[in-house]
Amino acid sequence: MAHGGLARTESPGYLPHVSSTTEPRDHGADLTPDERARGVEVVRTLKVAVFVVAYNAEAHIQQTLRRIPAEIRDHLTEIYVIDDESRDSTRARAEELSAEIPKLRVYRTPVNQGYGGNQKLGYAYAIERGFDVVVLLHGDGQYAPEVMPRILAPFADPDTAAVFGSRMMVKGAAKRGGMPLYKRVGNAVLTFLENSLLGARLSEFHSGYRAYRVARLNELPFRYNTSDFHFDTEIIVQLLGSRMKIVEVPIPTYYGDEICHVNGIGYAWSCMTTILRSLLNRVHLVYHPKYDLRAGPADYTFKAAPTSLHQHVLSRAYPTGARVVELGAGSGHVSHSLHDRGLEVLALDQARPSGELPFPFRQVDLEGGFAALTRETLGDRADILLALDVIEHLRDPETRVREIHDALRSGGTLVASTGNIAFLPLRLMMLFGQFNYGKKGILDLTHVRLFTVRSFRRLLEGEGFRITRLRGFGPPIRDMVGDSWWLRGLDRLGYFAARIWPSVFAYQLLVEATRLDSVADLLQRTVGNTATKRESAPV
Repeated sequence: MAHGGLARTESPGYLPHVSSTTEPRDHGADLTPDERARGVEVVRTLKVAVFVVAYNAEAHIQQTLRRIPAEIRDHLTEIYVIDDESRDSTRARAEELSAEIPKLRVYRTPVNQGYGGNQKLGYAYAIERGFDVVVLLHGDGQYAPEVMPRILAPFADPDTAAVFGSRMMVKGAAKRGGMPLYKRVGNAVLTFLENSLLGARLSEFHSGYRAYRVARLNELPFRYNTSDFHFDTEIIVQLLGSRMKIVEVPIPTYYGDEICHVNGIGYAWSCMTTILRSLLNRVHLVYHPKYDLRAGPADYTFKAAPTSLHQHVLSRAYPTGARVVELGAGSGHVSHSLHDRGLEVLALDQARPSGELPFPFRQVDLEGGFAALTRETLGDRADILLALDVIEHLRDPETRVREIHDALRSGGTLVASTGNIAFLPLRLMMLFGQFNYGKKGILDLTHVRLFTVRSFRRLLEGEGFRITRLRGFGPPIRDMVGDSWWLRGLDRLGYFAARIWPSVFAYQLLVEATRLDSVADLLQRTVGNTATKRESAPV
């Protein structure tokens, strides 16, 4: 099951091997006394299990199990082998050691699950049995059981969620261990790309020698992961996305004369598409539960990147002392900033944020009744009303925009934003039949009405506003994904493309509009003026 570098299994099984003619050296010889002591202490104090994934490993399974250090093996809660419907005698060979290793349990899947599918079963088993730590060990002995104390030692820190054995931490170690050149190069290049995209600093993404804290595993949606070899990449994405602590430790590399029929390009492609999908999930262009790493409803995110819509709104010039209403204020970041600039601010939303606020915040049903509350609180109509990513959440946008109109004085300014359902990636997804809602983004589950540039303009113009400016913004990559050089470049590209052609390249649309007099306003002014003239005419 060695899958370092660009190796991948051929479905439906794992990597096929022949018996090696060269026995591996004692890889535990370089363990320090401190590493041994800390590893033994962990296995003594925690419920630690070793999970052995096995497929067609009859030539290696017994040796692999016997190589687990005695000081570790004697204190393990359990060693369990899951034979993934091998076509040889792997299960029987493992069961022969049951008397020698009393804590050994051997299971066989009814149907071949694949490398990732086997891991799902093994981790579900660890969760069900209530283990504290589970160590993943490959049944072919490619990863040295002798260094297990080093793998376990970091779990003395309760914050450690996962420990990865890395063949690339020690310079030249992979070459000395016999890793072929193409695998070393492929491993390094792919790891560099993955680190760049995810903002990580791992020395290797593709080692299969790992251990996990079971409670943290239980928080990850790994059951949705692939059953193929890039399961390991998907679980790294999930750990990083959940901000769980990963510790890397150096492990030895050993390559014998195994026969490997793999598709390196296919494995690399699967890893990269996994990461790209996770990034698209983070900016809410697509949705898959395997990347849904936050329980409960999504929070509205204030955007801090200089290319973001929020920063543009805050950079506008506002008249000192102007009466400003923020509809759907959320956490109040925007209102707070405007208040600090000397504006008279009223924030409205359905839920009040925690903490003290230096400006009035009113809890109100955004589906109606806020215009009267605005006039009552401010003593007059507002000069400026902000409705940032609000209108698409309302059941009856036309009626609510009329109420926004009523909350503003004649000539007042509306600053409103919404998602652009005609954003190019969504158009392409529709072309291929993809239209899936998620927790956030343009296809937020709570969105009631979806808009294009034209339909958003039509809504506002139809309810008494004159559009003075429309501007597009790209997806909030830096706020939602990260701030690496690669992501900054992509963020800037999206920013400029959205300005040039917002109907196609804008992720969000921002409209500035002037409130026009309604028929009722004009009638009042006309009738009122006439009445005044009659009253003042000489008799």
